[in-house]
Amino acid sequence: MITLDMADGLWTIILNRPDKANSLTPDMLAELCEITARRDLPNAIILTGAGRVFSAGADLDAARAGLATSPLWERLSGQIADLPCLTIAALNGTLAGGAFGMVLACDIRLAVPGAKFFYPVMKLGFLPQPSDPARLAALVGPARAKMILMAGVKTQAEEALGWGLIDRTAPPETLLDEARALAADASAAAPDHVAAIKRLVTPE
Repeated sequence: MITLDMADGLWTIILNRPDKANSLTPDMLAELCEITARRDLPNAIILTGAGRVFSAGADLDAARAGLATSPLWERLSGQIADLPCLTIAALNGTLAGGAFGMVLACDIRLAVPGAKFFYPVMKLGFLPQPSDPARLAALVGPARAKMILMAGVKTQAEEALGWGLIDRTAPPETLLDEARALAADASAAAPDHVAAIKRLVTPE
């Protein structure tokens, strides 16, 4: 249920469970961790979803069985944040819950108009993954991070763009084309050059 397209030296990782709003199962989460831990990485990676929703977060049955508190969520977001390549989240629709982590860890976020963003940990009685609040606050500021995490605010793409949660909107029919265009320069560069510039922008 994870599709990896490796065409033209650009990897596109697709959450491919559209009939379940791309909600993540333990196997899907483990596969994402395996992909982002590979050593044969390209210079750019796009993360997107199939259908009209990026991801509803954890699969509900799996969440009840313990997936909601799995350390794999934090492992995945940490691995994405540490990648030496350019990472772009192309959000084809709504982003919810635990799926926030992998998106917050990306370098650039695009979304289709009308996409919704919410992280209902307060309502559900869970803590967010450890790195998510700081990454969220770095993008939108502490007050807006608290609005999302503590007040249960659902924000839409247009507002999220103004907040800095996403960097650009694009219609569904051109979303991936715009993501590929943003990846083009990095894809054509030397890997050490890509990694060096990323380190300058996001020093450890």
